[in-house]
Amino acid sequence: MDIETLLKGTSRSLYLSVQVLPKKMRSSFGIAYLLCRYADTIADTDLMPADRRIYWINRFPALVQEQNPSEEKQLVSEISGKTENPYEAELVRQLFPCLDVFNRLPEAQKPFILEVVQAVCEGMKLDLSFFQPNGTPMLKAFETEDQLKHYCRLMGGKPGRFWSQLIYHTSTIKEEEETFYRLGEKVGDSLQIVNILRDLPKDLQNGRCYFPTTDLSDAGLSVNDLLKDENSARFEPIKQKWILWGKENILNGKTYYTLLPKTEPRIKSSVAWPVLWTADTFIKLSREANLLDATKRVKIPRSTIYKTMLATPLLIISNRLFTNWLDKKLSQLS
Repeated sequence: MDIETLLKGTSRSLYLSVQVLPKKMRSSFGIAYLLCRYADTIADTDLMPADRRIYWINRFPALVQEQNPSEEKQLVSEISGKTENPYEAELVRQLFPCLDVFNRLPEAQKPFILEVVQAVCEGMKLDLSFFQPNGTPMLKAFETEDQLKHYCRLMGGKPGRFWSQLIYHTSTIKEEEETFYRLGEKVGDSLQIVNILRDLPKDLQNGRCYFPTTDLSDAGLSVNDLLKDENSARFEPIKQKWILWGKENILNGKTYYTLLPKTEPRIKSSVAWPVLWTADTFIKLSREANLLDATKRVKIPRSTIYKTMLATPLLIISNRLFTNWLDKKLSQLS
């Protein structure tokens, strides 16, 4: 199975964005995603003891950088057969080919990949150490807003920074480097909070509530109350609060997009799509009255995805059209 097939199997929407990327960025972005997904597979497998998972998550960034063949074989051996997803199972077996692709990337891009893998692994260690302190999942919630925002930065903002680093060093951006990166981080934060909201019922079943106890207390809820979907109405103020936080962050996508040169239509497309799809998902989340129902999955329809892709030529020509379309979508969020 080749790298593109692995990407398609593990994330369909991201695969679309990767496919439209210029060749100079495609391999680096794809491998960075697959390496982070590999670490995620380590963190999520429940057939490996928590302390062993933490060990491998701690070691994974160094393993990518140092590449000790015996250690890599040991990891593949320990994690093989630990997932029911056939694409993830294949990804586990393809560690060596993934590292081989990494080794052939431009030297200037490798530090960016190592940085994002390190950040995502930090987020996964937080998951394992906070929510499974004794190796057994126990339903807990973060205690403060800052913990949730920090988690979003590790799992979303840092990948947004990585994305921005690739763009900045393969294109011409007329903005101060760190300013451009900060915009990318805020957009990435928004992409992460939308995932947390959408995955709330599943995360609760796995003992994880990323929404802080301060918010729950203000709403008269305990973390265990979230296991009952009849409490969705009481959770509504918390949901709306973090949707608005996500809205504030995704608005940075307007400035970010206008900084991208029109001579790079592939890069502009790869940025426009996830930003607009995130806005669409916020709208669906805002309208979902029973977010705690584990039988539901908030997901934008394929027709919305195709509509965005069909409009791409116009979005590339006109920055104003993109910003107006994003504003129109976000205006539906109170």
